[in-house]
Amino acid sequence: MIEEANIEVVIPSKQNRKIQIPHDVKAYKLRNRIEMFFNKLKHFRRVATRYDRRAVHFLATV
Repeated sequence: MIEEANIEVVIPSKQNRKIQIPHDVKAYKLRNRIEMFFNKLKHFRRVATRYDRRAVHFLATV
């Protein structure tokens, strides 16, 4: 189904899967890095709720 829809596989298959689906390792590393960045940002309540009124102050916090 994935090949028919021309979707690029980024997330690797489980190790115990009988037929492994090949994936792009570089794209997975970049995707994981971006997800970890946003997860870290969510831990800071000030960034998550955006108490800053001006965009300049918000960007300085980030």
